[in-house]
Amino acid sequence: MRILIENVDILQEDRVISNQNILIEEDKIIEISDKKDFENIDYKIDGKNKIAMPGLVNTHTHLAMTLFRGYADDLTLKEWLEEKIWPQEAKLQADDVYWGSLLGLCEMIKSGTIAFADMYFFMDEVARAVSESGIKASLSVGMISIAGDEDEILNRGVEFARSWHNKENGRIKVMLAPHAPYTCRPSFLEKVINKAVELNIGIHTHLSETALEVENIKNIYGLTPVRLMNRIGLFNVPVLAAHCVFVDDEEIEILSEKGVGVAHNPQSNLKLASGIAPVKRMLEKKVKVGLGTDGPASNNNLDMWEEIRLVAILHKGYERDPVAVPAKDAITMATKNGMEILGWRDSGVIKEGYRADLILVDINKPHFYPRHNFLSHLVYSAGAFDVDTVIVDGRILMEKRELKTLDEEKIMYEAEKRAFDLIKKS
Repeated sequence: MRILIENVDILQEDRVISNQNILIEEDKIIEISDKKDFENIDYKIDGKNKIAMPGLVNTHTHLAMTLFRGYADDLTLKEWLEEKIWPQEAKLQADDVYWGSLLGLCEMIKSGTIAFADMYFFMDEVARAVSESGIKASLSVGMISIAGDEDEILNRGVEFARSWHNKENGRIKVMLAPHAPYTCRPSFLEKVINKAVELNIGIHTHLSETALEVENIKNIYGLTPVRLMNRIGLFNVPVLAAHCVFVDDEEIEILSEKGVGVAHNPQSNLKLASGIAPVKRMLEKKVKVGLGTDGPASNNNLDMWEEIRLVAILHKGYERDPVAVPAKDAITMATKNGMEILGWRDSGVIKEGYRADLILVDINKPHFYPRHNFLSHLVYSAGAFDVDTVIVDGRILMEKRELKTLDEEKIMYEAEKRAFDLIKKS
């Protein structure tokens, strides 16, 4: 199928190029120009008063936690997990995760997210929902080795990887996901590393999220989490490390040297009072940093625009440096960096030969005027409701804010019913 987006402004790195046409054939962008005589077009999209930009990438979430949105708030991470979330998650059934994931997918597509990394349970159901939606995903079975038979727990993640990695024409990728150093023993993590090498896939884990975690790991093993993971060889395979709030300069050097991708979750880290990651120092040391929302029960949404705005503003105040995270870096973290961290190096920018993974942002709204600087407006003024159209691998998932692949009304009904049924079982 050949799709032509006409008369659109295009965000390319830190500048906007006006009045261009984007020709998409199958899953790729094959031409960007201002010419008018395109032939054999199957479908046209009017891009007037819109900016085409790379789709947003959520590098860390737990999608089906939409079912617990608003259920447990204003708590410490320890209380939130151990007293509220984990007891409810123990009741989850496969069908709950399927509908909770679909609810999250609706929310993500409507806010312009075209790819995400997820770590949770009943991941076959998440993969089924992703398959139906048309979005891209890096999926992982969450593994907590202290909770049972280590071999059985690892085998669940391995079998899921064998079933789903690179399925849906490469739209679904799989990582192994040991939850965190405080829930997975080093001996188990070494098994995970060996399997990741065998399967040629990466590892997705939580790392140095709270001060208490760092203190406890250091007391047990004599090393901080990052140093411990480095010692056992975790970073010898591609790693997506969520949070990295409490890392020192030497650990940042390790993350940079080993090519670890960091999922920065500013809103969740603030809400759970975990702290503020040293993102400025990470960027200075060339650590690949992406953005994530974390789960929608600790955020409480999947809106990447809020993360973009927050990462740019938060670190200015935290560092007392107005250029700590410039607008360009915030956008790059949410797009190109995210795609590279998740393994899609042919996406994340609007460029000929790259994947047709893009969104159209409606700029004919009061908060985009006066039009001094569109890059600035996208970071500091734009929001989820400005996303008009979403295209992934050349397939239109949303146009004029109408979802094309998912039944939004049915999904909201089914997800709410299951959420309240879970709480009633308490």
